[in-house]
Formats: sequence, C-alpha cells, structure tokens
Amino acid sequence: MIPASPSSATPLLHLRGLTKSYREGESTRTVFADLETRIAKGERVALLGRSGSGKSTLLNLISGIDQPDRGEVIIHGTVLNRLGEHERTLFRRRHLGFVFQFFNLIPTLTVLENLLLPLELQGRRGPAEHQRALELLAAVDLAERAAAFPDRLSGGEQQRVAIARAIIHRPALLLADEPTGNLDADTGRQALDLLDTLVREQGATLLMVTHSTEVAARADRILTLRAGRLEEAPA
Repeated sequence: MIPASPSSATPLLHLRGLTKSYREGESTRTVFADLETRIAKGERVALLGRSGSGKSTLLNLISGIDQPDRGEVIIHGTVLNRLGEHERTLFRRRHLGFVFQFFNLIPTLTVLENLLLPLELQGRRGPAEHQRALELLAAVDLAERAAAFPDRLSGGEQQRVAIARAIIHRPALLLADEPTGNLDADTGRQALDLLDTLVREQGATLLMVTHSTEVAARADRILTLRAGRLEEAPA
C-alpha cells in the first residue's frame, strides 16, 4: 500500500482496495488486487509499468469505462463505480479529460469542431464556448488552422489540438495515455511543455501513463505498476 502524499489528505482521486480480474480460458488472471493510492488536486503523476502490467486497465477503471471486481474509484468525493452506466458517462464528460497516443480526433470534423465537441456533449453551445475554443487554439498556436481537417495537420499539430480538446471543459482530472508515444523526440517535448503549461494554468490534476523515464521525470510523483501493486518512487 502506498502512503498518501502530504498534500493528499482530501485527495482528488482515491483508489481504495481496487481489484480486477479477467477470465482467460479455464483460468482467472488477476491484474491487480487491493490496489491503493491517493492523488491530490493539482498533482502531476506519472504511471509506469511494463506492457501487460495493467496500466490501460487501471485507466479504464478510473474513467468508469470498466468496473472493478472489488474496491472503489473515488473522484471529487464521488464513488464512480457506484454510479450507473449513464451516470458514469455524464460524470466522465463533465469531470475528466483524455489525451491519447493516437490523438483520436474525429476526421470528419474541423479542428474547431473537434475542440468544441466536449462542450457540445454537455449541451454547452454559444458565443462563450466558441470564444473559449478560439482562445485555446491561439494558446496552442493553431488559430489559423481552425477550419482545417485533422488529416491536413502534422502529428504534433494534431496532438496540440487533442490537448486543447482535453482541457476545454476544465476537467478536474486529466488522463493522458502515452501522449508522446506517436511523436518524435523534439515534437514530444513541445507537446509535454504545452500539456504542463495548460494543466498548471487550470489547476487540473494529471495522471499520465508513459514508458518514458524522461517523460515521467516531469511529474511530481512516479507510480510504477508491478506485479499487481503500485510502488512509488521519487520524481
């Protein structure tokens, strides 16, 4: 069990006794058992682990896409796995943001339309939302590409749009899954600089899955998922 960090007396994210298993043929594979950790508001935490260690499974549980066998995922005081599927979807749209390795932009929507999508899913449409999207595009240095489609952008530009989209609705918790994994080293560093700046400006909490020790070194704390347990190392 990982002790809480000093700043996490009232954590933004609390994983308590989290257990998850899968059936594999005639046997059961336990991904992790009684997993515990706390992440405070405003913390930037890197999650390391070998392929197959359960990092993606853990992100799916934290986001409410999947459900644990036992234990609780508590975000902002809400026990996420006690909510029904529709309630979890609404909670995810309001309180979580996502950055993916392969950007996950919708190819039939323009850059601006991609950026506005998280707000529209919450029923938030109007001049204020449009203005926020334009301001974010300017912040990521893509104001002139608002009408472009994703396939006209470079990989780095697509990831900048994806980062802006992830924070446009001011989520409390941002989940980043290998955000530099599809970028070259220099472009990856630029994307991380941008992500770090925007997360700090908004006071959001960041949990970032990565294989890169260089990326992990930017975090306030480093957690490693190993043999079904979370271990902490100094950042």
